[in-house]
Amino acid sequence: MPSTPAVGPAATPDGAGIREAVAAGMPQAVAELSRLVRIPSVSWDGFDPAHVERSAEEVARLARETGVFDAVDVIRESVGGEAGLPAVLATRAARPGRPTILLYAHHDVQPPGEDADWDSAPYEPTLRGDRLYGRGTADDKAGVVAHLAAIRALVAARGADLGLGIVLFVEGEEEFGSRSLPALIDRHRDRLAADAIVVADADNWDLETPALTVALRGAVAFNLRVSTLGHASHSGMFGGAVPDAMLAAIRLLATLWDDDGAVAVDGLRGYEAPTPPYDEPRLREETGLLDGVTPIGRGEILSRLWYRPAITVTGIDAPTVRNASNTLAPSVRVRISARVAPGQTSDEAFAAIERHLRGNAPHGAVLEFEERDGGEAFLVDAEGWAVDAARETMAEAWGRDPVLQGAGGSIPFIADLAARFPDAQILITGVEDPDTRAHSPNESLHLPTLRRAIEAEALLLARVDDHAI
Repeated sequence: MPSTPAVGPAATPDGAGIREAVAAGMPQAVAELSRLVRIPSVSWDGFDPAHVERSAEEVARLARETGVFDAVDVIRESVGGEAGLPAVLATRAARPGRPTILLYAHHDVQPPGEDADWDSAPYEPTLRGDRLYGRGTADDKAGVVAHLAAIRALVAARGADLGLGIVLFVEGEEEFGSRSLPALIDRHRDRLAADAIVVADADNWDLETPALTVALRGAVAFNLRVSTLGHASHSGMFGGAVPDAMLAAIRLLATLWDDDGAVAVDGLRGYEAPTPPYDEPRLREETGLLDGVTPIGRGEILSRLWYRPAITVTGIDAPTVRNASNTLAPSVRVRISARVAPGQTSDEAFAAIERHLRGNAPHGAVLEFEERDGGEAFLVDAEGWAVDAARETMAEAWGRDPVLQGAGGSIPFIADLAARFPDAQILITGVEDPDTRAHSPNESLHLPTLRRAIEAEALLLARVDDHAI
């Protein structure tokens, strides 16, 4: 897989007008993004779904205000008897012989974590220098705003009488496993059909270089309950004779990795592909790795991030230190999140992890697996007219050829949609950069990167508008 194909910038008709429209529209784009960030649309269980509903209604309102769509709807589906969270679907029909492009983003966000870990309130967008801070500023409400701003710039340069079809699909539960997404796609298959799909939910190589993501890891996440006792007992009276659940959980979880920190689960596979140069100093800078702390895993760093499995314990339900008592805990619950290399299904990965955990349960601990979620890995076909157009318009907007890169994250929507629309060309773009810190405290968006991302997408829409099928 080439890392930096030399495509060179090619002039897009109306390119100058589009660039002017993007620049003029930036204050509106930032204002819209700020309004969206102020809505705490966390899709996880335990958070108020009314915020996600309010976020969907705001996205729908912004889509209607563009004036380009024939229909704008807030949609949702039930899964297993539970109502899914709302998505937004806006459609504009193509003229005969013209392509349709689907623009994807998601309006839900990760939980904020502890307020004390933020330098400013997580849901109060705060500008410091050229970065806008707040939960969802980048992942992925910036993707929503980039789509809307690109559409407005195209209309400003060409007028509303466009030939291309446009589908805007903004999901509402991507951060919580996209549970109702397959049902949504099946229900609205005809309205979602497109010749090209732009997924604005990835990052760029750096602040000066765009990227087109061509490989994604899959994902498996589940809750694991580890139990050893029928009830809590006094640790002084029975400690040393019976295993408590915390002891069992700690010993069990430690078996998931070897001494290098690489995943040690039989049956989890990697994928082989070349990667661009990327060294340990850059890894330290981008992750905040503390002095004296060493990286984990083996092989090229980007291969570990893009093409190898990873397992993380993302949460533990156990007594806090403040509430700790001299008690043997009967049960502990943990959340395990695994990333799956391209070439392996999420079902295969979960089966391997479950087999490993059951085979290594210490002292006969009882294991229960709950609330499993999954998404498939994906490899993008980097050929075709839409991919060529995207590479050229990125180079035109950024002044540099894009890097073709992999990504360690997962976007379940892509594999689901690709399976249903196998002829659609998929373009994974984004507005993030290595210092965005998505999912972490102090998430931020680099505003010059947002402007270039909007410009590249608006130029791409112009190319699509000119393309005949």
